[in-house]
Amino acid sequence: MGISQYDPAAAGRPAWNAGRQVGAKRAFKIRQIWSIRFFLDREGRMRDRALFDLAIDSKLRGCDLVKIKIGTLVAGRTIRTRSMVVQQKAGRPVQFEITSDTKASLLAWLERRGGSVDDFAFPSRVTVGGHLSTRQNASLVDEWVTAIGLTPEEYGTHSLRRTKASLIYKATGNLRAIQILLGHSKIENAVRYLGVDVDDALSLSEATEI
Repeated sequence: MGISQYDPAAAGRPAWNAGRQVGAKRAFKIRQIWSIRFFLDREGRMRDRALFDLAIDSKLRGCDLVKIKIGTLVAGRTIRTRSMVVQQKAGRPVQFEITSDTKASLLAWLERRGGSVDDFAFPSRVTVGGHLSTRQNASLVDEWVTAIGLTPEEYGTHSLRRTKASLIYKATGNLRAIQILLGHSKIENAVRYLGVDVDDALSLSEATEI
């Protein structure tokens, strides 16, 4: 339990977010995506490259990403073009595409990883039969971000979820599509998630001639 600001014991205590950057994490830019890919390939980190690529394509929360099973990604001996998971937070199914670069990195990793369709695609190194934890996933993202000279406080697992959605929105202005891709129940949630503001709305309006 926390300490109330009205309690005497709270006097002199620093705020929980003192010195931290709070709020939405930044989405990655295309050149940053390729910088991370180059770093992971150079270091020979097949699992991390597959994890990174899948995170970008799937637009899933970290808690859903780490629990993906091999059977969700493969059909026979090939990687699926589309797949679907039920979100832990919302309890709603969400579909996602698997692009060619992601297919290649997933295939390379899964061939090395082995296992059956019922096994987790990204297994835990601590718990037998378990999956990569959300904490481990977050630590990996911090490592990747730092490796290419970015500030970990500004980027995190949600950066991976937001990246493709942000790029699609900038290219199309289609909030309904973003709502569907992110699995949000209301379009207002997609608006808040992307940080769409009045300037964005006016820019879209100004670009539309009648």
